[in-house]
Amino acid sequence: MAAALAARAGPGGAGALWRLQARRHSWGRRHSWGRRHRSFDVAVVGAGIVGLAAARELILRHPSLAFAVLEKEQEPAHHQSGHNSGVIHSGIYYTPGSLKAKLCVQGAALCYKYCDQKGIPYKQCGKLIVAVEQDEIPRLKALYERGLQNNVPGLKLIGAKEIQEKEPFCRGLMALDSPYTGIVDYKQVAQSYARDFQEAGGTILTDFEVTNMEMAKESSPGSEDGLKYPVIVRSKKGEEISCGHILTCAGLHSDRVSEISGCSPEPRIVPFRGDYLVLKPEKSYLVKGNIYPVPNPRFPFLGFHFTPRMDGSIWLGPNAVLAFKREGYKLLDFSPGDFLDAVTYSGLWKLVLRNVSYGLGELYRAFSISAQVRQLQRFIPEVTTNDVLRGPSGVRAQALDSEGNLVDDFVFDGGTGAVGSRILHVRNAPSPAATSSLAIAAAIADETQRRFQL
Repeated sequence: MAAALAARAGPGGAGALWRLQARRHSWGRRHSWGRRHRSFDVAVVGAGIVGLAAARELILRHPSLAFAVLEKEQEPAHHQSGHNSGVIHSGIYYTPGSLKAKLCVQGAALCYKYCDQKGIPYKQCGKLIVAVEQDEIPRLKALYERGLQNNVPGLKLIGAKEIQEKEPFCRGLMALDSPYTGIVDYKQVAQSYARDFQEAGGTILTDFEVTNMEMAKESSPGSEDGLKYPVIVRSKKGEEISCGHILTCAGLHSDRVSEISGCSPEPRIVPFRGDYLVLKPEKSYLVKGNIYPVPNPRFPFLGFHFTPRMDGSIWLGPNAVLAFKREGYKLLDFSPGDFLDAVTYSGLWKLVLRNVSYGLGELYRAFSISAQVRQLQRFIPEVTTNDVLRGPSGVRAQALDSEGNLVDDFVFDGGTGAVGSRILHVRNAPSPAATSSLAIAAAIADETQRRFQL
C-alpha cells in the first residue's frame, strides 16, 4: 500500500569534559558488540526528530514492550533535524484537509506545550508574509483564506503602515500577519525526545547503519523468540538485532531503506540543498521576526526569507539547488552514487524541464551573493552585500514521483511478503515535519497499532 494518510572541553575543566563524554556515550553503544545479539518488539530506523518522536510515543503507549532506535551516525538529529531553519510553523500554506495541514496546526500547539514542560527555550516572534507587488495581493488573500480554513490562530491581513510598525525596515504593500509562528532549536527538541525515550526504557544504538533486513533463516518451531522476533536487521559493521516489527524514519535515505526491506523504492528521494546567508551581528536590528515572500505557485519552493534564530543570529535564504550528495552540506560536496541516483531518475528530468528558468536562477544565486541580496532587498532595501556572510546549509529530502511531481503530503506505506508485512515506512516527511513531530508521532503510533496489533 502506498497511501498518503490525507497525509535537524571548555570552561569547567576535567569535570566538564567528563560530563560531555558521558552525555555523548549515553546515546548508544559505539564499541564492537562481539557475538552479543539483542531482541526488541519494535525497531525504529532513524534518530531524526520524527523517528525519535515516534519512538517516544510508542514506548509511552506500550511500556511493557522493548523498543530500539537504530541510527547510523554517532548522535541523534545529525542531519535534517539539526540542519533546518528552526521555525515553528503555524500551518498557513498547506492544502485544507490534508494531513500536513492538520498535523502542523496540532503539532505547533504540542511543540509549544512540550517546550514549556521541558524548559526548552523558544520565541513566539511571529511571521509576516509580505506582498511587494500588486499581483501578489490576490495570492496573499487566498493564503489568508487557506490559513483560516486550516484553523491557524491569530491570522490577519495588514497594510503598509502596520508592516512598518512590526518590522520598521520592511517595505510592502500588504502582509499576512501570523503571530503564532515561532522559533526553536529543533536539535535540542529532538535530543529531549531521545532522553524521554531512554528514560522510559528504550534503547538507542548509534553507529548502526542498516544494510539488510530479512526473516530469520533458522528458528526452532517451538522457540518463543523465533516466533516473537523473526526479523533480523543487520548493520554495515555486521552487528545485528532481532525484532518483531520495524518502523523506518530514514529521511534522506527513506527510499533506499525501503528497497533494502524488499518494498518499493517509490517515491524516490532527490536531495535539494538550501544555502543560507547570515546577517552580520551589527545589522541584526534590521529584522525582528520571520519575514517571508508570497509563495509563487509556479515554483516548488518558498523563496528567500528572513529567519531569526535562538542564538540571536539572522539567517537569510535559503536557495534550493540539486545536491550532488544526499548529506552534502557544502557547495562542492559530491557523491558519485548519490549523483547517479538523482540524474538517472526520469522524475527529476521531468521536474527540471518544467522549471528550467527557476532552476537556472537558483543555481546562479548559489554562487552569487549579490544575486541573493537582490532578492532580500525587495523586502528590506537597507540590506547590502557588505552586511551578509555565507552561512550554513541544509539538505531537504524531497520525495519525487516518476512523473516529476513533488510529493507534498506525509506518506506512509508498507509492503508485502514476510518482511514487508512487518514494516511501516515513513516515506515522506517534509517541512513542517519538525513542527508537526509530536502530532506525526501520534498518527504513526495509531497506524502501527492498526497494522501490527501491538
